[in-house]
Amino acid sequence: MLTLFLIGIGCGDPEQLTRAAIQAINAADLVLIPRKGTAKSDLADLRRTICADVLTSDKTAIAEFDLPMRDAGEADYRKGVDDWHDAVAAAWSQTIARHLAGEGKVALLIWGDPSLYDSSLRIARRLDPLPDIEVVPGITSIQALCAAHALPLNDIGEPFLVTTGRRLREGGWPQGVDTVVVMLDGDTAFQSLDPEGLQIWWGAYLGMPDQIIMSGALAEVGPRIVALRQEARERHGWIMDSYILKRRR
Repeated sequence: MLTLFLIGIGCGDPEQLTRAAIQAINAADLVLIPRKGTAKSDLADLRRTICADVLTSDKTAIAEFDLPMRDAGEADYRKGVDDWHDAVAAAWSQTIARHLAGEGKVALLIWGDPSLYDSSLRIARRLDPLPDIEVVPGITSIQALCAAHALPLNDIGEPFLVTTGRRLREGGWPQGVDTVVVMLDGDTAFQSLDPEGLQIWWGAYLGMPDQIIMSGALAEVGPRIVALRQEARERHGWIMDSYILKRRR
């Protein structure tokens, strides 16, 4: 029987690892490390560092593999994602098969938490045969962002909404909420909103040594965030950021 541990490792700071995460890593026979190209080598380096720091058993093997890229040119967004998930599942299966004879414990170190805007659980359920799946939760980018700004996410007795940049850009401000958390925004969708009365709390590379944050009235700091984000992306070759918007009535 194959057991697959999906282990949340936080947003870049190895100190965010829980004791449960460390125990799960050490219980694994095999740790998979995805490579996302040279532009995102920092992400693989962090996983290597975590393994070097916390692994106490010399019986745990580490296997790296190249992560398939999603076809961004696919007109049907959901079909493109579905095909990509199939390709990633195949890469997992092939890598596992090269190192384990059909049984054992495999660990994948998941950026943030496996439950929030991460496809690992959906991909895991495409494996054949289906493994026993165990999830170890981790610190999310939302938690890291709020902590960086010392910000309570919800107002007293009020709801909030977590969405993507694409949905914000296409649908505008969501109905019924005054607080919106935006993730997976590659095009600074907040520029499509009327900034009047909006505050923003933005952060990139959260939990990493290169963490940068900015906050203030959207009309004032929005253009500065756009410029800073572009500069950081050019310097690092990649960027991972999120932000919170609050509307003041």
